[in-house]
Amino acid sequence: MAKLTFYYGAMNSGKSTDLLQARYNYAEESNGNPVIIKPAKDTKADRNISSRLGIEYEADLLITEEMLVVEALSSWCQARKVEKPDAVLVDEAQFFTPSQIEELFWYTTNPGVPVVAYGLRTDSKTNGFPGASRLLELAHDIREIKTVCICKKNKALLNARKVNGVFTLDGPQVAIDGEGDVSYSSLCASCYQKLVV
Repeated sequence: MAKLTFYYGAMNSGKSTDLLQARYNYAEESNGNPVIIKPAKDTKADRNISSRLGIEYEADLLITEEMLVVEALSSWCQARKVEKPDAVLVDEAQFFTPSQIEELFWYTTNPGVPVVAYGLRTDSKTNGFPGASRLLELAHDIREIKTVCICKKNKALLNARKVNGVFTLDGPQVAIDGEGDVSYSSLCASCYQKLVV
């Protein structure tokens, strides 16, 4: 049975690298037809999925909040003359709407396609993203991709926003890493409490 898998981790944990490896395995090693979808809201690297290791690959579909994911996937299949994709690989899944996550969940049942979503659990204020919260409620399998805090002692759990190099709790929930003066650090709870709160 196909399932919805959610890989979550703090910033810099290698989620996009893992997604690109999964795409390679499906497409190159297995001669399959995976489809990569990305929220249009994520403007980092334009249409590309970009790993911090310097690897990039163009997403097949950019999904806006107004779009029906199933319709976009159907159009992709028609254009490639395939019945269904071998897998749906989702980058920055936290930016999808809860209803889009529900569509992806049901896509694992009919037409029965595995969906592998990668994203953050929480924002820089430790609040859940709506898409990630729905994934945590619906995913058949939830896996953490771990990374280390900047203190090099603990596992990073939280994402801390910097503007002009200064930690801040100000600003909207979504501010794209690398746009303007925005950057992020992955922190353990102790470092987050000392440096951000």
